[in-house]
Amino acid sequence: MPLRRVLSTFGLFAALAVTGAAGLAAPARAQSPATPGTAKIGLELNRLESRPEGCRVWLLLRNPAPEAVDPLRLDLLVFGKDGVIARRLALDVGPLPQEKTMARIFDLASQPCDGIGAVLLNDLLACGGTPETRAACLPRLALASRVDGVTFEK
Repeated sequence: MPLRRVLSTFGLFAALAVTGAAGLAAPARAQSPATPGTAKIGLELNRLESRPEGCRVWLLLRNPAPEAVDPLRLDLLVFGKDGVIARRLALDVGPLPQEKTMARIFDLASQPCDGIGAVLLNDLLACGGTPETRAACLPRLALASRVDGVTFEK
């Protein structure tokens, strides 16, 4: 078989392979659940770590959306086991890049971990650049806690 014909046949197979691969990739893009402004933003209270100076709090943040959330600032209330507010804090956890899971760590000085009963997302101080995006952001937040005996809710 002449070399030109081998290359031509190879080119045909390569074109078919690329066309087939593109055809297989197209449904995956069409099935993407994350559309701008509708994907849930996950906030998970993942861990409380006792330290001599207080309690270290580990949060996991998940953004499956194709756009970043910047800025992202939370107004949190920490409740004691007795149900009384122990602490209020503003926490800047952004920016949260697109299609990314990140951990954020902060310390509660002079607050023992075993004294924490609940964490409440009291408000969003910022979620994106405008007040409209902030208002639309709250329903998109999905909160969860992996810490036994400690709830995380809005």
